[in-house]
Amino acid sequence: MSFARPATVDDLLNYRLSRLLESSGSMVTLLCEGRYGITRREWRLICILATRGAMSPSELSELAHLERARISRHLGDLVTKKLVARVGLQADRRRARVELNERGRKLYDELFPQSVHFNNMVLEALAPAELAAFDHALTVLTETADQISGSHALREKADRRHGGSRRIATGNLGSGS
Repeated sequence: MSFARPATVDDLLNYRLSRLLESSGSMVTLLCEGRYGITRREWRLICILATRGAMSPSELSELAHLERARISRHLGDLVTKKLVARVGLQADRRRARVELNERGRKLYDELFPQSVHFNNMVLEALAPAELAAFDHALTVLTETADQISGSHALREKADRRHGGSRRIATGNLGSGS
């Protein structure tokens, strides 16, 4: 396996991180869905609102790294589940901020320590120096990825209404023979 010279999908950073997230996050996902009736993305929004306070859906979208349309759908579900409240702005009633209500705060206070426990179980595999180096490396990689994605806009856009991606035009792939 080599990050420096990827030969298979197993050598790609994003694939490896995705596998780690899937394995380490599965325990929290099961808790979220099975015990609390929320999705992993809804949990992400609850965590952001719990730590950052009330904000606009646009701000939440940016912090959660989710498209505005997805945020709207998830917020609607969280309002229906009575975990989040929309608070109209007095200056402009068409706009609103979202915040955790008391029930959402109680859910956060109960579920967050359990999430921390599972997080720590995984991280115990690293020695303190390895953990510090990993934390630093993740910070550097995330900052670099943010810079690259911000400066290398692609013309192609995903067509989320039709399966999450645009159909592959055979002319883009070459003849293959």
